[in-house]
Amino acid sequence: MHIYKLSGRNVEVTDAMRDYVEDKLMRLDRYNDQITDARVTLTVRDVRDAARRNRVEVQLNVPHGIIRAEEHHADMYAAIDKASDVLERQLRKFKTRYMKQRHDAVPQPEPGPAEADVNAGYDDVSEFRAEIVRTKRFELRPMSPEDAVAQMEALGHDFYVFVHMKSGHSAVVYRRKDGHYGLIEPSA
Repeated sequence: MHIYKLSGRNVEVTDAMRDYVEDKLMRLDRYNDQITDARVTLTVRDVRDAARRNRVEVQLNVPHGIIRAEEHHADMYAAIDKASDVLERQLRKFKTRYMKQRHDAVPQPEPGPAEADVNAGYDDVSEFRAEIVRTKRFELRPMSPEDAVAQMEALGHDFYVFVHMKSGHSAVVYRRKDGHYGLIEPSA
């Protein structure tokens, strides 16, 4: 891992924590050609559910996107472990998809009968390709974020796209895992 930023909210990041996070990020080195930088935030929250007290958020910047994991646990180190496992699975999927796109771009010869028999009967889970199965069209109306949240709740959705009344740009409100709401706006 070349560049990463580690920060803490309501927790002092000790040298032991820093070393542990660094060790976990080093496990992802086999995907190093895909990771440009990383940001890790450790948070201790005052919540009733002790299992959600410690939160680890990791964002890895990769070419053409980001990979993100957020995990909770009563123990900070266990939350770091869980987040690391999630990131490794997501990076593996990303690398498989990336390599497949590169492979598909180069014309390949047809397999001979002997090669076809070797691969017969094996299902490769990594061959899953997400596809768009439904398209919705709707009119974007200017409104405040508060009105957009009310509209989202009325529809029973987890997010809502609208035109921000003040900026005139498209924006999204969404329901967060903690029960609050988030707002996504484009930067100027």
